Amino acid sequence: MPSVIVSPEEVKLLSGSPILLIDVRGYDEWRREHIPGARSVPLDTLTPGCFREEALHDTDTVVFHCQTGMRTDKFKEQLIASVYPAKAFIMDGGLNAWKAAGYPVILDRRQPLPLMRQVQITAGALALCGTVAGALLAPVLYTIPGFVGAGLVFAGVTGWCGMARLLSVMPWNNRQ
Repeated sequence: MPSVIVSPEEVKLLSGSPILLIDVRGYDEWRREHIPGARSVPLDTLTPGCFREEALHDTDTVVFHCQTGMRTDKFKEQLIASVYPAKAFIMDGGLNAWKAAGYPVILDRRQPLPLMRQVQITAGALALCGTVAGALLAPVLYTIPGFVGAGLVFAGVTGWCGMARLLSVMPWNNRQ
């Protein structure tokens, strides 16, 4: 298979011609920050043929990117298959490399942090506070970080995260 990895500089050169720029990060991540003209199509919604309405041809060019390039690299074959017969490329380094190259992004700081970052902050804060409270106030409070850890293990095993579900319905996550 010929190389399908392109640099942000090559993507910028391609943007002079019609290309479809696909951001495979979660919609919440895209809302907060994205490349101008990029379309949000989260990885979990991509299937072979999901771009049928675009009627892609072998002369069309599609460039996929994520935050760092790790997600697009891991799912490279599925991404390419989803836009066949168009020419598909993966932007090396993702959005971070695009910004490092000095290219513009649309940034909306009014949007909340991505949900997984909120989960990490909340879980870390609960574990830290529970540990400090257990040491200073009452040993029974050590159960707080224990429950947080158990919840994270459960989320990892099942793919269902109660904390993410709870945070997703908070008012700051429901504005457009």
